[in-house]
Amino acid sequence: MKLILCGDIVPTAATVPAFDASDLNALMGDALDVLRSGDFTVGNLECALTNGEERIRKCGPHLKGRPEYAKVLRECGFTHLGLSNNHAMDYGIPGFRDTVSALVDAGIKPFGYGENDQDSRRALYLTKDGLTVAIVAVCEHEYSYALPNRFGANPFDPFDTMDDIRNARAHSDRVVVMYHGGKEQCEVPSPRLRKACRAMIRAGADLVLTQHSHCIGSRESYEGGEILYGQGNFNFVGHIDHPHWHSGLMCVLTATKTDMHVEYLPVVTTETGITLAHGDEKSAILEAFRARSRAICDEQEALRLWEAFCTADKQSYYLTCVRNGFIDESDPTGFDQLFPHYLDCEAHLDVWQTLFKSWHRT
Repeated sequence: MKLILCGDIVPTAATVPAFDASDLNALMGDALDVLRSGDFTVGNLECALTNGEERIRKCGPHLKGRPEYAKVLRECGFTHLGLSNNHAMDYGIPGFRDTVSALVDAGIKPFGYGENDQDSRRALYLTKDGLTVAIVAVCEHEYSYALPNRFGANPFDPFDTMDDIRNARAHSDRVVVMYHGGKEQCEVPSPRLRKACRAMIRAGADLVLTQHSHCIGSRESYEGGEILYGQGNFNFVGHIDHPHWHSGLMCVLTATKTDMHVEYLPVVTTETGITLAHGDEKSAILEAFRARSRAICDEQEALRLWEAFCTADKQSYYLTCVRNGFIDESDPTGFDQLFPHYLDCEAHLDVWQTLFKSWHRT
């Protein structure tokens, strides 16, 4: 079986003209051939596809596209799209349900969500020529996640998720985990994230892909499994002007009952979408990726790189949050939500605990 596994997909001002015109070449460039080459092509749709206008109250942007864009993504080759992420609920439960309906109507199977936190834990099973691959999609606790009495995305849980992986393994030949989490723009994993991903491999996963960081990170082989700490964006063009934002990795997984091969293909942004990286640009992306991957083989160096990232980020967000986090809830900017949000979301809590160490960690 050949699986094409892609990172974050969001229509933006740069790509909406191509979406509106169904201009697949402008949207995907020569990555289009790769998308159409798999038995199944999977990505993370990190927005709502809805005509609704009612936004939830949150920190950060609200992301959406027209429901008709689901058909464009199907024409590009996508067969399945994960909705376990922090933007699927940006336009509330109605917008989330609109997204599900748009994908189903277009012939794309959505996954990674449910009527409540237990229902959302269902794995996706893909079968071809007698081989079954399970995909477990989970997200960190950031707005979209399901609750015992609320529809939403599948939330990561350090206990339940491991059980879900074990269960998926018992009913499949291979298991892939799509974990939507990790600190934005950080090219190395936090110690907690690394422990969690390694635990997923021990629970039965063959491949763990972490998304959401919006940058290409690093990778490691662990106990026969493959972990990618940061897949980067797939088609999320020009949302912010950051050097990490303009590239990502397509993951091509070729699996049999006895063997598994993973190949990473870099993509880069264009004025209208993305394309495969070539020549010197491709070489530079892959060499930097390999260098970071070699660096994290040294546990102390990995920790040093993580702490250096947290320290550089400290002044701009977390100290401000400590000083100003409790503000009148009527504040339309939603800034009062920063403090509880940083405690709720695992990636932010990782930084928080690194910067503000309790006495026994100093």
